[in-house]
Amino acid sequence: MQTNLRPETMERITNAELAKAFIDEQVEAVRAQVGDKKVLLALSGGVDSSVVAALLIKAIGKQLICVHVNHGLMRKNESENVIKLFKDELDANLVYVDATDRFLNLLAGVADPESKRKIIGKEFIEVFADEARKLEGVEFLAQGTIYPDILESIKQAEGKQAVKSHHNVGGLPEDLKFELVEPLKFLYKDEVRVVGEALGLPHAMVYRQPFPGPGLGVRCLGAITRDRLEALREADAILRDEFDKCGLAEKVWQYFIAVPDIKSVGVKNESRYEGWPAIIRAVNTKDAMTATIEEIPYAVLHKITDRITHEVEGINRVLLDLTPKPIGTIEWE
Repeated sequence: MQTNLRPETMERITNAELAKAFIDEQVEAVRAQVGDKKVLLALSGGVDSSVVAALLIKAIGKQLICVHVNHGLMRKNESENVIKLFKDELDANLVYVDATDRFLNLLAGVADPESKRKIIGKEFIEVFADEARKLEGVEFLAQGTIYPDILESIKQAEGKQAVKSHHNVGGLPEDLKFELVEPLKFLYKDEVRVVGEALGLPHAMVYRQPFPGPGLGVRCLGAITRDRLEALREADAILRDEFDKCGLAEKVWQYFIAVPDIKSVGVKNESRYEGWPAIIRAVNTKDAMTATIEEIPYAVLHKITDRITHEVEGINRVLLDLTPKPIGTIEWE
C-alpha cells in the first residue's frame, strides 16, 4: 500500500470544474496502469465504491468486474438494493456472492474489534481471490480507499498509534498477485461526492448514508451472534425509516444503531425481560476526521424508542450517544 500523505499541492475539489480535471487525470492514470487487463472491484454500493465503479467504467469499460459480497453484515435489504441499482438499472458487470455463513463462522466468538476488522478484511480478499480464479486476465483489485482511511490506519512519524484498521487498507496477502487500483485515496468524503456528481451518478447514490466496510460487524459490539445481529439490523432499519420521515436523513451525515453485548432487566407482558440496549449515534462532519453531534427532537427519539422496543425482539432499551469526535470515533469499534 502506498502510504504517502496527501500531496501538499493538491487542490481541494469543491466544484464540477475541479472534479472534471480530477476525473480526466485519474482516467488517464488508470488506463496507463491497467492496460488491457481486467479489474475486480469490491462494490458495496456505498459512496466510495460507487464512485470508483463509475470512474473505472469511464476509464476501462467492460474490463471492470464488480463483485458484491454479502457478508451477512449488511443493513436490511442492502444487497437486494445494490443488485437492483447496479445490475438492473446501471447495467454493471456485477457478480453477486452470498458469503454470509463463511464470514459469520469465522467471526464466531471473536470479541476484539481489531481482530474482527482483520478477519473481515482478510476474508474479503479471499472471496475476491476465489472469484478471480474463475476469470482470465484479472491482475488488479480496485478499492474505494479514501484519505481518512489512510490517516487512521498508518502510524504517524511521531509515534501515535493508529486509531483502527480499515478493511481496504493494508495491502494483499503475499500469495495473491493483484495490484491495487485506488483512484480516490487522496480525497476526503466531501470531495468524493463532488466527483460522483460530476460523473453523473444519481444524487441519492452520491449522498447515500456512509457505511463501513466491515458493515454491521463493527456495530454489533463484541462477539457477534446471529440473534443480536438480526436485532441490530431491524433496529437500524427503524432508525433510518424514522429519519427519512422527519427529514433528518438529508440533514445528518451518518446515523446508525450500535448494539453491545450486554443485557439489562426490563419488563414485557408483566414479566421479567432481559434484552440488549440499542445505542443511537448521529453525527455531522465534512472530512470524517472530526464530527459533531446532531440534535434529535425528543418527539422523534420517543417514536424511535417506542418502535424499537416494541418491534425488535431482544432489545429493551434505547440510548443516545452524545460524544463528538474526538474523543469518540464515529464508529464504536
